[in-house]
Amino acid sequence: MSVAGNVAGALADEIIDTWLNWRWWRNWIVVILLVLAGTWLHWQMTWDDADETQARTGETNSDTDWRHYSVVAPVDTGINVYHDHFRTDEVYPNWLLESLGVTKTCYITLEGSWEERYQADKEYCWDNITTSDIVYFYGTKIIGTSPDGLTDIHILDDPSDGHGTAVTGAVLDANPDAVIFFVEGFSTKAVRAASNQPLVDIISTSFGAIGSLPVPGIETGTYEAVVGNNKIHTGAADNTPSPAVQDATAGPPWSIGIAGYAEEGDDQKETMSGSYPDIAADWTQVLPNHDDTDGYHETSGTSFATPRTAGILSFILQELREEFNDVGSGASTEREGYLVDGTTSEGESFTIRNSEVRNALNLSAWYPSFTTWDPFSGTTPVSPVAPCTQVGWGVVNMSNIEPMLMHLNGTQPMDNRPGDVVLCMNINQEAREAYWGVYPSAPDDVLVSDREAIFREE
Repeated sequence: MSVAGNVAGALADEIIDTWLNWRWWRNWIVVILLVLAGTWLHWQMTWDDADETQARTGETNSDTDWRHYSVVAPVDTGINVYHDHFRTDEVYPNWLLESLGVTKTCYITLEGSWEERYQADKEYCWDNITTSDIVYFYGTKIIGTSPDGLTDIHILDDPSDGHGTAVTGAVLDANPDAVIFFVEGFSTKAVRAASNQPLVDIISTSFGAIGSLPVPGIETGTYEAVVGNNKIHTGAADNTPSPAVQDATAGPPWSIGIAGYAEEGDDQKETMSGSYPDIAADWTQVLPNHDDTDGYHETSGTSFATPRTAGILSFILQELREEFNDVGSGASTEREGYLVDGTTSEGESFTIRNSEVRNALNLSAWYPSFTTWDPFSGTTPVSPVAPCTQVGWGVVNMSNIEPMLMHLNGTQPMDNRPGDVVLCMNINQEAREAYWGVYPSAPDDVLVSDREAIFREE
């Protein structure tokens, strides 16, 4: 090979070596850049997650000295936690959440439309709720659970329903300060989820067989709640005039069966629903929507009269606890079965049982005058003869609160009901006891005859 050829060959080798070396370094540079890019992306996602986590936190309340309160457990379809009706600036204290068995806190989105809020919270909250979870929805009055699991989205109200949202709205209309322990479901299991909570005072159910068909229902759960755990149960009678005695929700003697009454301005609504109940309450109410954040609708039925009554009773318990310095809730064994366990200003013990609350409710009820009925209203009048067969002990609304409080705190006891009313309701009670079994929860010291757990005469 010539010198020129050698030079050319050497030059070519040099060029090839340089090119190969450059490719080697280029590849490494690409690898390094990819690693750096991946690292940056990882940390960016981590920071985003951290920001999201930060956005999903709120204040905690570690105060041990909290306000007097009462806990109501509606058992129903689901609840729209995004509605303004359930909003509060109050943060439930840690000990309350722990006592109610809270396993998860959802810091729900509070801005935007219902759909925007749901989508923002879907992955973070709704997709992670299980049947064993008890969830506190921060920024609301709601603690919820869904033990049945027979739903696409646990706790949140069905987009095609809304019943549970309206029911809970009725509770809070009567007592805006009530703590809501909401249970999604229509079963004994769902009722027991509320019954087994020591702090729950009142369980409210607004479901049952159409026409009050005499079939087994949730009576096992409500029996355990009232007789075993000393709570109060309000149960909705049917919306038709069918007898309430055999209704699994309203009929058992340990339950307070509630029918509907057309309040003033309640046009074209049924008055005689669930005949022969314990009481009747406001049939038609304006209650929160389930699929928006601030809308309301007018709706009717014993479904809403019942939680309204539960709210009234919870308000009474709350007021008595404040008056007698009772900082607890429920009627657990630690409270010796008392719904109110406080002291008077003189330092003497003051206690109230579920039977005493129920008796005060019965004493406070009243019969609307037949003379005020408008024959053109489309409503059924309350008969002047044996009105108990229509509305039980009578009507209960917000006007009953003061006389009940004054009776229970001893400042102004109410008079006994007329003998014909007592006789009529004793007959009712005998029928319920015969059908469902005797009501055995009355303590010995309040017994006067065999049924005075509910209807004692003093």
